[in-house]
Amino acid sequence: MTGISKEKTVKTTCPYCGVGCGVLATVREDGSVGIAGDPDHPANYGRLCSKGSALGETLSLEDRLLYPEIGGKRSDWDGALTLVAEKFSAAIREHGPDSVAFYVSGQILTEDYYVANKLMKGFIGSANIDTNSRLCMASSVAGHRRAFGSDTVAGAYEDLETCDLLVLVGSNLAWCHPVLFQRVEAAKANNPNMRVVVVDPRETATCAIADLHLALKPDTDVALFNGLLGFLSETEALDRTYIEAHTNGFEDAIQAAGACEINRISGETGLTPHDLATFYTMVARTEKTVTLYSQGVNQSVVGTDKVNAIINTHLATGRIGKPGMGPFSATGQPNAMGGREVGGLANMLAAHMAIENPDHRALVQSFWQSPTIASKQGLKAVDLFNATRNGKIKALWIMATNPVDSLPDADGVAEALEICPFVVVSDVTRAADTVAYADVLLPAAAWGEKDGTVTNSERRISRQKKFLDLPGDTRPDWWQLADVARRMGFEDAFHYDGPAAIFREHAALSNAGNNGSRDFDISALKDISPAAFDDLEPIQWPQPGTSVSNGETRFFAKGGFFRSDGKANFIAVSHKEPRKRERRYPLVLNTGRVRDHWHTMTRTGKTPRSSSHIAEPYAELHPDDAREAGIAAADLVEVKSPHGSAVVRAQITGRAQKGSVFVPMHWTDQVSSKGRIDAVVAPETDPVSGQPGSKFTPVAIRKLEFGWHGFAVLRNKPDQLETGYWAIAPTEGGWRVEMAGNSETDLEHHAARLLPEDAEFLRFEDVTTGALRIAGWTGADLAGAFFFGPDPVGVSRPWACGLLTAETATKDQRFRVLAGRPPADLPDKGAIVCSCFQVGSSEIAVEAARGATTVKAIGACLKAGTNCGSCRSEIQTLLDAVAKETREDADIAQAS
Repeated sequence: MTGISKEKTVKTTCPYCGVGCGVLATVREDGSVGIAGDPDHPANYGRLCSKGSALGETLSLEDRLLYPEIGGKRSDWDGALTLVAEKFSAAIREHGPDSVAFYVSGQILTEDYYVANKLMKGFIGSANIDTNSRLCMASSVAGHRRAFGSDTVAGAYEDLETCDLLVLVGSNLAWCHPVLFQRVEAAKANNPNMRVVVVDPRETATCAIADLHLALKPDTDVALFNGLLGFLSETEALDRTYIEAHTNGFEDAIQAAGACEINRISGETGLTPHDLATFYTMVARTEKTVTLYSQGVNQSVVGTDKVNAIINTHLATGRIGKPGMGPFSATGQPNAMGGREVGGLANMLAAHMAIENPDHRALVQSFWQSPTIASKQGLKAVDLFNATRNGKIKALWIMATNPVDSLPDADGVAEALEICPFVVVSDVTRAADTVAYADVLLPAAAWGEKDGTVTNSERRISRQKKFLDLPGDTRPDWWQLADVARRMGFEDAFHYDGPAAIFREHAALSNAGNNGSRDFDISALKDISPAAFDDLEPIQWPQPGTSVSNGETRFFAKGGFFRSDGKANFIAVSHKEPRKRERRYPLVLNTGRVRDHWHTMTRTGKTPRSSSHIAEPYAELHPDDAREAGIAAADLVEVKSPHGSAVVRAQITGRAQKGSVFVPMHWTDQVSSKGRIDAVVAPETDPVSGQPGSKFTPVAIRKLEFGWHGFAVLRNKPDQLETGYWAIAPTEGGWRVEMAGNSETDLEHHAARLLPEDAEFLRFEDVTTGALRIAGWTGADLAGAFFFGPDPVGVSRPWACGLLTAETATKDQRFRVLAGRPPADLPDKGAIVCSCFQVGSSEIAVEAARGATTVKAIGACLKAGTNCGSCRSEIQTLLDAVAKETREDADIAQAS
């Protein structure tokens, strides 16, 4: 890995969530990269989360795709791109333009997205281009367009800090958008009047900051917000002037919502009448209210209705587009917004134009000087892969995403790719399950190597800059697309000399035929020079005209909606009872993210720091559900639906809602034997947005019986793990492996197979408990240690992982390895809470008992929470638990 210049710091943007944090990347003389937050970036002001802080540790080349491949064999760009162009052209010629498709990603840059959209919609003539952003924010897009006439996020991040009431709906902000959560934490500390309400079936880490947690039943948000609309009407908390001047459809929305009958709403949502009344009163009395929502709203078969139910309450009170008030959609990916700007979804055109609008189609076609234009919306993600499975898609190009793991009914997606006659995959890594299905593999530029722009959740465009040379024969996605377009016969329209040229065209299109009729306008940047593009500071759109302005960028405070009459539409939505659960599938599966991992772990899975917090797929279960199924903590369980199954570790907690199961989305066949939870998720979608309902799949859960369980730490990554269950993750000095099996194979033989042949072995066996411990050394270095037993192994994971970097050369030190527990002078850390400083839950509990009862005090004692800050909410939760236990002990002592 070679730096462009030694010890030069480059300002760029984080490649993870939609917060869009500014990053300072410094390439050191030894080739390593130092990472810090950019104090001047208005998204984060120097803050970074745990994932962002660890970016420098993810830049290895060990799994990189470095050369084009055809049929699994190395090729060159000429051969690979010629074949792609020929196959796509042949399919179009023989079966029509709708026989081909692109499936792209919020991980690519706006310039990549623009070229892909232009090629598919304007030159191939089909709208069969969709994106994994369909899985995270399509319902928000649809709700915005129904209400506002445009896909407009009205507010800005600073509204989250200046509001007096922040309502977080379906958003675990503390884990999924940690830097925004840190901004909210700071604002709440500075404003004693600020209140936070969390609306979420689960008690997540975000609840640590909540004044009220509304643990509603899954998919009942419409009932909750319709009730709020009725309450606002009945208590005269409406802004009648705003309603009359700037909206249509209010009476229909009120009629659909119905009266605010607290007992009925309580029955629909599962919330107590007292909590409902408290919430409704808080909103009615607080003008500066922001409702921030995320995947718990969007990822639903009624997601668009949820979005509109929320927007209705803001339109009814006129609380939109003003400082400290409005609905706010927090996007999941770094460039989901940039994709929306260029029409990356199958039902949109570039520059926020509508594919169903003939005037917009004519305008875009004229601007592009293209031979055709897509005349109807294309296949949305789930439908696209269904069509592939049914043989309708003959050529498919997948870019920067891993649908074999991330789409619902993931096994069906794998089958679709197996069936498809021609599959192209552009990616940076070989360690993605989708790669196995590619006829042609194209090595793409990774973060740190590519150059262009991204747009964050508050409509702020930032530069992602190159600070590393392109390794091997890797190339940017826009370059690959433009080259294929030229080989398909579209030479004149795809001659770009770099991302700045694409950005200029994108900016010019935003102004074409606009005249204020569309929200997206960045025409002030349409003549930007390459040098100015390189130096472009983060900027929030709209930016119309000839010069960049730092003026007002909020929308709708005084109306001005993007409909012909300039008014917004209230959308009449009614509560629909969630899907019935069959007797065979009595629980509801909810999927989502964990704090330190990202998507399918192709980046975060490289760093021990990101795996130290949570290293294994798990199912979060309520104690009552676990008891009924005969499941104990740490048991291995099968989660099953009619679509597929997964095997994960049971985590039993009162933070889960009874009747629900939460399983993270990140684990793949690369890192676990059967952790692909999206193989279980139903492929049911919202009828308006096409977004899958990833938060509600009826499932069954059962304990799996294994003859033995094991945990191992290994210096070298094993080539194969031939056990009934396994999960692997990096740790300092090597790898950690969870295992279980029923094989009669001798466990010593199994351990020996994973260690060097010349290793020197020690073993310990306790025949009364069935415990077996085996360790092997090569010279003075521990090659690996195994801890086996008939039940899930209770060995301290942080201690065992530390053996790989500890001194174990002497006989006494080696026997300590076999002890299976930390020595008395090295207390067990407990589960890692702070990944930056490797601080565990037991250490925090000890300091809390000694009097460190605040997050700040814990930071002073242990440093936990003082770096990226992502663990602070979890520390607070632990402190709350310790305080509760202390109070209960005191009550018992007093009673006795």
